[in-house]
Amino acid sequence: MKLSIIVIGDEILLGQVTDTNSGFISRTLGAYGWETVRIMTVADKADDIRHAIETCMEDSNLVITTGGLGPTKDDITKPLLCEIFGGPMIFDETVAENIREVFDKRGLKLNPLTEAQAMVPQSCKVIQNRLGTAPIMWFERRDGHVLIAMPGVPFETEGMLVSSVAPMIAERFTPDEFIGHRVLMITDITESALAQRLERFEAELPEGMHLAYLPTPGLIRLRLDAIGNCGTIGERHLDEAYRQLCEETAPYIIFKGDATAAEIALDAVRRHGWKITSAESCTGGDIAHTITMISGCSDVYVGSVVSYANEIKSGVLGVPPELIERHGAVSQEVVTAMVEGVARLMNAECAVATSGIAGPGGGSDEKPVGTVWTAVHTPDGTEAFVKRYPGNRSRVIDRATTEALLALAKKINRRP
Repeated sequence: MKLSIIVIGDEILLGQVTDTNSGFISRTLGAYGWETVRIMTVADKADDIRHAIETCMEDSNLVITTGGLGPTKDDITKPLLCEIFGGPMIFDETVAENIREVFDKRGLKLNPLTEAQAMVPQSCKVIQNRLGTAPIMWFERRDGHVLIAMPGVPFETEGMLVSSVAPMIAERFTPDEFIGHRVLMITDITESALAQRLERFEAELPEGMHLAYLPTPGLIRLRLDAIGNCGTIGERHLDEAYRQLCEETAPYIIFKGDATAAEIALDAVRRHGWKITSAESCTGGDIAHTITMISGCSDVYVGSVVSYANEIKSGVLGVPPELIERHGAVSQEVVTAMVEGVARLMNAECAVATSGIAGPGGGSDEKPVGTVWTAVHTPDGTEAFVKRYPGNRSRVIDRATTEALLALAKKINRRP
């Protein structure tokens, strides 16, 4: 089944807003067996939008558009869809009621321009957008091809796709093939070295199976996909291939399943019934942010200290000032004292700490920009290591955060 995605908006083409919707849609529907064959980005111009829709609907069973559904004059997608699929624009009272509810929940006063979003093409099936005011519209041609117009706000598109739209698509398009996926999280090996290690495994995969390498800093997500005729490929075949994949990559597996570095660390801590805390200097609270983005983390995560200033390292975490004076804040001695201090302060069995130079300034010959000392603490003791991460400030912080969380998980997993 083929999927095309059309992203609508001048702000996307101008680089003022980054498109995240198309990637999320493709990943989400890929799990249902949809193959994304085309992603197009077009301006808020009727001719451009019309051409994109006609092109995509010619060879795709499903077309999803995002954007262009707002209440302002530059949002022209809705009336254009009315022209393409026929029928007049009508006032939908159920959409109007949904808009009023959304505004009431947000404590906002409804204006006529926003209420006008209740005007929809008669030719569409409305899916109420419970997260916003722009209704989601489902159009279906006589040949069975479907177009779904979704809002451009990522929060609304992602939430409604998962909760409502994707299940409706799955019900409308029942696949006649087996579709399955298995995921492994790999670390401590480069993508090229891993590919060499798995060369024979990939060559011997049966038809309909495919191994995808999805690297991120510090991790490689290995996804084993199986798509094929139910008579020739199924759960048993996928499970056997996954078992072989686990054997081939055993020294480098940090998690069986799909997970972020924070989820991997929390799982390791949770399995032992421990608590985790963090002390951050150069990462500035990013470790805490990454952990607290995970629902349910409060059962193991107790809190954090962002000890950016040396006075906080000493006054709150108990780092001896003479250590900072002798070795500098970016040092093994200081980051070790930080991690052990925050573990005591928070009464947690596990802790991570970072101290480094994220840049672009502040580096030296001895400690260049990108130098980060990281320490991890568990009931088995404390370990510290230094790395030099390339890239800008944001990349250094992101990489240091990931490496700290993975280091903790690895230390816990090494327990006998």
